[in-house]
Amino acid sequence: MAYQTILYDVADNILTITLNRPEKLNAFTREMMLEMIDAFDKADADDNVRAIIVTGSGRGFCAGADLSAGGSTFDRTAQTGEALSGPAAKREADIDWSDESIRDGGGLLTLRIFKSLKPVIAAVNGPAVGVGVTMQLAMDVRLASEQARFGFVFARRGLVPEAASSWFLTRAVGISQALEWTLTGRVFPAQEALEGGLIKKIYKQDELIPAARALAREIADNTAPVSVAMTRQMLWRMLGADDPMEAHKIDSHAIRSRGASGTQGKASPHFWKSVPRNSPAKCPPTCRHFSPGGRSASIARRLSSTYRRLIATCEAAAL
Repeated sequence: MAYQTILYDVADNILTITLNRPEKLNAFTREMMLEMIDAFDKADADDNVRAIIVTGSGRGFCAGADLSAGGSTFDRTAQTGEALSGPAAKREADIDWSDESIRDGGGLLTLRIFKSLKPVIAAVNGPAVGVGVTMQLAMDVRLASEQARFGFVFARRGLVPEAASSWFLTRAVGISQALEWTLTGRVFPAQEALEGGLIKKIYKQDELIPAARALAREIADNTAPVSVAMTRQMLWRMLGADDPMEAHKIDSHAIRSRGASGTQGKASPHFWKSVPRNSPAKCPPTCRHFSPGGRSASIARRLSSTYRRLIATCEAAAL
């Protein structure tokens, strides 16, 4: 896919996805959604990508949905000309809201980010409102510049939070803070976002991307990619578990699989000093079901067996 609304740049094992509609403060469109989803698909399939940074071009991160369509911006029927037909047209209760064709675009994106095999860092360089902030909630670490502003402005536009933010936001900042921000719909500065737990740290504008890259570099240089992918999914998906025993079972499953696989991926020099010289560089035959082809296989393929069963178990535990 040739990208028109984002930039995709991989350097030193770090992918930077830049929202690239600066003249519109990087306002979100369906085209941008599709391109971002494709970018995450591409990143997951590329072993050269160890971490992902998402930022915006120009003075904004993302000003929310592009409102150039006016009152029909959020009216799917008006936009596409496709009306619901059959029983669903008569009874809303009959609609299958899991069908991608009728789900909100922000949610399609956040759920794709949620499933990412690579850690995702938001580098919020300016205003981020509406979907501009809700898309960040599925990212692992959020850093912001002093110029960043945030706003869950939906109620002020006669809308409600989207992009699965009713699930993500409460887990990130707690129910009380989430309700204050969404019920008032006000725009607030980076300092309030920091105090409310939405972001991790504030940087001067010219220090933001270097800080995001330093964090991504630490991950890329010192960790095993399969372990990172599994850890990310385990922690995110266990947010929905109703008992720590579920996490204990998942942990036990994962540590057994990793322990049987031998030393995988890259590790820091300090770690290697403690590893016996005869440790296997490739996955031994006993774990080939988990890591076909040893270290040369793609991360996605190495995760295809035990990992997929693990995630299925996580999902079942979270129901």
